[in-house]
Amino acid sequence: MKTKIFLLLFVITGYVQAQIFEPVTWETSVEKVTDSEYDLIATAKIEKGWHLYSQTVPEGGPVATSFSFEGNSNYLKKGNTTEEKGHTVNDPIFEMKITYFADRAVFMQRIKLRNTKPFEIKGSVTFMVCDDSRCLPPTTKDLTFNIN
Repeated sequence: MKTKIFLLLFVITGYVQAQIFEPVTWETSVEKVTDSEYDLIATAKIEKGWHLYSQTVPEGGPVATSFSFEGNSNYLKKGNTTEEKGHTVNDPIFEMKITYFADRAVFMQRIKLRNTKPFEIKGSVTFMVCDDSRCLPPTTKDLTFNIN
């Protein structure tokens, strides 16, 4: 049953994608925590009626939000990317508990600097959004964080 629903949603989203919906925009910022540690902050602004899924989604559910950061010799990642508390619901389409965000979502990745010169960190976010009647295919957006 889940597979049939997912395939139906996938076919529908192909049609919807042709209309070019972009209900989520991303902004980046950097916050100094200590002299050698910074938080890379990615903020999703989500249009009314849409929701963005958490980084932790059970198997068989929608595509979870995920981040990747290009490595370089200027920094080290400390731990995993964290997220604010979202809304957890029993989703009738996927028939499971799923956490999602509405209106806005903030994700943070702590890093430790290896030097003090300014540099740029490139990354990307992959995510899936749905409203009450449709889901869009997973999308990947590039992110840039400037360390000064």
